[in-house]
Amino acid sequence: MRIPIIAGNWKMNNTLSQSIDLVKKIIEKYLREEVEVVLAVPFTSLYEVKKLLEGTKIKLAAQNMHWEDKGAFTGEISPLMLKEIGIDYCIIGHSERRQYFNERDETVNKKIKAALKHGIRPIVCVGETLEEREKNIHEDIVKNQVVKAFEGVDKDHIKDIVIAYEPIWAIGTGKTASSEEANKMCSLIREAIGHIYGEEAKNTIRIQYGGSVKPDNIKELMEKEEIDGALVGGASLNAEDFIDIVNY
Repeated sequence: MRIPIIAGNWKMNNTLSQSIDLVKKIIEKYLREEVEVVLAVPFTSLYEVKKLLEGTKIKLAAQNMHWEDKGAFTGEISPLMLKEIGIDYCIIGHSERRQYFNERDETVNKKIKAALKHGIRPIVCVGETLEEREKNIHEDIVKNQVVKAFEGVDKDHIKDIVIAYEPIWAIGTGKTASSEEANKMCSLIREAIGHIYGEEAKNTIRIQYGGSVKPDNIKELMEKEEIDGALVGGASLNAEDFIDIVNY
């Protein structure tokens, strides 16, 4: 059985003090035991948030990382830096990284391998633009992203990887793919993994949906067979909303 995973991606929001306040509000409330909860906070808050999460079951994620351990990469963060803090997960290939910072399938692949090398679990993002969906090439786009992202990744690591399907047209727009659309695309991603790694991997890997997830649509999404969780953006910045999503 795949354990549901709900991850809150704070993006470029919350100072250190704001991060601490939000985490305290989240951990003082009940979070259902059968859901894995992850917080992806800004780099400047990771160390202090990690200390706050000690003794809880909430996992900590970074929002990005470089594929090299060290070097002349001004402004970048290495997996070794994250590992020392005790990071559990790292979001890799988020659509905003692809759209604004020239992230490519090839660098996504490098980052996945680097994260796994250092015991950090990747949350790998894939998804199509509105233009690609309107041209009816969205399925090919997403399948190709999966194939390129997982090139050379060992089958034994599938259990440590989460995929987040994020239709780019639904991120931060208030638009949400219908639960049927989201389920269909998650099924397509699962089939792509099965084609690469076989039936066991296909049934093992967890696939989230991300794109304007809110308390009023999470239950319908989570009722779908192929959706194992959510990558939550704006709603994760409000403690009550995020708690409601986790406790769907």
